[in-house]
Amino acid sequence: MSQHAERSHWGSRWSFMLATAGSAIGLGNIWKLPYMIGVNGGSAFVLVFLLCIFFVGIPLMMTEILLGRRAQKNPFNGMQALAAEARVSRSWKYLGGVGMITGLLILGFYSVIGGWVLSYIYYAAVGTFTEINGAQSTANFNALLASPLTLLFWHTFFMLLTMGVVARGVNSGLEKANNILIPALFMILLILLGYSMSVGDMHLAAQFMFNPDFGKITPVSVLSALGHAFFSLSLGMGSVMVYGSYLQRNVSIACTTIYIALIDTALGLLVGLAIYALVFANHLPVASGPGLIFQTLPIAFGHMPAGSFIGTLFFILVAFAAWTSSISLVEPATAWLVENKEMKRSSAAWLIGITVWLLGVTVLLSFNEWKGIDIIFGLNVFETLDKLTSTILLPLGGLFMAIFAGYFMRKTHVQEELNLSNRAFDLWRFTNNIVAPIAIGAVFLYLFGVIH
Repeated sequence: MSQHAERSHWGSRWSFMLATAGSAIGLGNIWKLPYMIGVNGGSAFVLVFLLCIFFVGIPLMMTEILLGRRAQKNPFNGMQALAAEARVSRSWKYLGGVGMITGLLILGFYSVIGGWVLSYIYYAAVGTFTEINGAQSTANFNALLASPLTLLFWHTFFMLLTMGVVARGVNSGLEKANNILIPALFMILLILLGYSMSVGDMHLAAQFMFNPDFGKITPVSVLSALGHAFFSLSLGMGSVMVYGSYLQRNVSIACTTIYIALIDTALGLLVGLAIYALVFANHLPVASGPGLIFQTLPIAFGHMPAGSFIGTLFFILVAFAAWTSSISLVEPATAWLVENKEMKRSSAAWLIGITVWLLGVTVLLSFNEWKGIDIIFGLNVFETLDKLTSTILLPLGGLFMAIFAGYFMRKTHVQEELNLSNRAFDLWRFTNNIVAPIAIGAVFLYLFGVIH
């Protein structure tokens, strides 16, 4: 398939790795993974999660990257071109379109949560957490959710940060931002990890996370690990595909994918260690769920030496992760407007930004002024978008990408992109064509209550 001469490409494999890792490293790793480890039995969940990353996450990420590089287009146009090359129905283009829309729907509520994180940087910096107790921490979080103007301010701030990068393009915007943000993110994490080692209970944290208790492995924990492995790598929404379309031909998809998965997973586990060392040292509950970083950790920060400084660093870390992920969510749709509607990138980015900002306004209102107003099945705007994307659109997107690459693309074209030895290629085909679809199908059935 021919390349577009004017299409931008990453300056190096390192830039692609940082950008794609930035897409994967987000609130899912820093906010969700640690609390999922806590509510699913610790080390048993970690073990299953790592197996899922290897057998499901890596093969599917390779698939999405190869689709993007083969097509050299945005996900919608790319799937249409790939379908034509494979001589199958062009209806496959809607798979790319659904992925782009899914990314924007996710950003609609992701930006609101990103706003929470930005507000907590401020709270930590001004000493709000000092000597705080559980009731006060919960009250602070509830007060934030109850104020539509406060949420609007931080949601707007987060969207301006995101669209400012996307509007600058692949090399001046995405590449430069990720080349700075991801190394900075790891530097902050290492500082936090060092601090946790000095004042936290790292021994209990490591034992909790890495001393497997096989008796705690249950069908629920296995399916939860499968689902999170899939979502933690940003698969099924077109972000990885469009980043792959900017990838040079001489870069190994397999090696790069493995490095990205290692970076993504290592960061999530290191954050978990840093968090649980503080949790155990302060005798806080390990299974506190989604409130772990917004309601539980502020208590720990409020009772430790230099807690305001460390708390500020921690929420800057979370903000960087959320920022790099939000950039990837909007890139597929921006690329589509530039390539199909001949819009300037800056105009396309801000048009999408305003649209998503408006969607975010409806989300933030669901926590206060519209609280109690249900959209469907007793769910408010935030819950509806979350369930629609995470339980339906993302699993289906990943499933159909695996099916298309494994069963509809010509084997020679797939091998040309992956450039693997026969044994490695057979392993990819087995995991992509059989293991991953079965795993995604199991998660899908579990989420809808068909299997328990």
